[in-house]
This record gives sequence, structure tokens and C-alpha cells, in this order.
Amino acid sequence: MAQKVAKVGIKRKKGYLYYVDKKGNVVETKMARGKSKGGGGKVVAKPCVKKVKGYLYFIDKKGDVSCAKMLRGGKKRKK
Repeated sequence: MAQKVAKVGIKRKKGYLYYVDKKGNVVETKMARGKSKGGGGKVVAKPCVKKVKGYLYFIDKKGDVSCAKMLRGGKKRKK
């Protein structure tokens, strides 16, 4: 399952999306709803997480950065 990478303790706001960017920082972005546009993310925390290939990084329920191994399955395509 998932394992905790960094303790950040982010308090989530309603209507915002939180994710870990390429540099390993936690970013807060306003979600698009109907006619209101989203975007314009700003860095909320800088834990500078070192990302490893094959893992998915996300903000868990407690507001900390966690990671889980990505499942790569499916059928092989014919060449």
C-alpha cells in the first residue's frame, strides 16, 4: 500500500486541488467549476520530495505526502 514520505500537515480548503509537482513541492490550485476557470497554482509547502520512477505521489487524508507503487497491467498489444 501507500507509505508516508514527508510530514507536511496541510489544511485543505474547499474548492482547491492539491498535488505534488515535478520538483517535489506541494501545490494548491483552484478547481474549475462551470464558468469559473481554475489554474494559477501556488506552492503551499516545500518538502522537496525526491521522486522515484514507477511511484505515484499524492497528498493523503492527514495532509502529508505519501507514495504508492503504480500498477502497470493490462494486455500486451499486437505488433
